[in-house]
This record gives sequence, C-alpha cells and structure tokens, in this order.
Amino acid sequence: MFNKSSCLTLIRIGCVPLLAAAALHAGAAPPPHAEHQDFNATNASAFSKVLQGDGEVVCWSAKRAILSQGYMLDKFSEGAVVTGTKDTQLDAKTSITVRLQATCVDNKDGTSTVFANAERETNRLQKVRQGWTAGVSILSVTVPTKSENVMQPVSRETITDPKFYSGFYDLVQNFAASEAPH
Repeated sequence: MFNKSSCLTLIRIGCVPLLAAAALHAGAAPPPHAEHQDFNATNASAFSKVLQGDGEVVCWSAKRAILSQGYMLDKFSEGAVVTGTKDTQLDAKTSITVRLQATCVDNKDGTSTVFANAERETNRLQKVRQGWTAGVSILSVTVPTKSENVMQPVSRETITDPKFYSGFYDLVQNFAASEAPH
C-alpha cells in the first residue's frame, strides 16, 4: 500500500513512467495475435494447394512464378523449398519487404501440394542516437556522440489474404501446364 511519502519518494526517483505503465498493463487484454495461432483446416486453405503436375515440374514452376513477379531468390537450390524477397519503396522514409517461401511435395499421383507462406515487413527511416559508454563496477556513463538515420522494422506480419496466395498458385499451375508434355 502506498502512502503520501512513498509516492513522493517514487516521484523523486523517477518511477512515474513505471507506475503509469503498471496501471495501463493491469487492465490490458491478451495480445490479439494469440487467437491466430490455432492449427485448423480453415487456416490451411490459403497456405496450401494441390496442383496438377509432378513434384519436379511444380517446384520449378514455383521458382519461375516467384522470379516472374520481381522477387529475388534468397538461396538457389534444387530442393523443394524456394524463398524469394521483393522490396518496394513507398516513399523516402518507408519501404516494404515481402518474403515468400514455397515448399513443394510430390503426391505420387500426378499432383503436387504447394505450401506457401509470405511475410510483409514495414521499415521506416528513424533517427538513432549513438553513444559512447564507459563504466566501472555499478556506475556507467553514456555520452551521446552522434545521430544517424537508419531504416528499422516497425511491423512484421504474415500475409493472410487468400487472393494473394490464389494468384500465386494460379501462376504456378500455368507454368506447370506449359512444362507438361503435350
């Protein structure tokens, strides 16, 4: 229990921000992302699709689809996992990076399953102060030396829009169909 003198002591030592944060946190709701962590069939529909074609053709078609949309492959491999990155500069202070990963599995029946997941990261130009720190035992002193403008992530999220994935799967299927023997 706080009394008047303990509150004044806390104010003098700079704990007001801590008290305000504690008061705000006491009534805070659980983070909204927790509800999206469930594994269920409804969530899987956007992130996977069965396509016509064997695994090798469909995987090569996924690489072609990613490359044809301006993504750069992060690692070139002959395996079943393809990852590409695409950067877009919105304005002088904001950029968006989209990372798309596709994994192909041959179903051994003339079809393959493609699993895709994309993440959008927003970066903004922010001023970051740099300093020099020196200390002995429990005492340290930080002296600001300069400030720099640095692009820093401000948000990161999984893309969940089914239209995004549907367009990707359609493009992969079109490339796979063009590779099929006639």
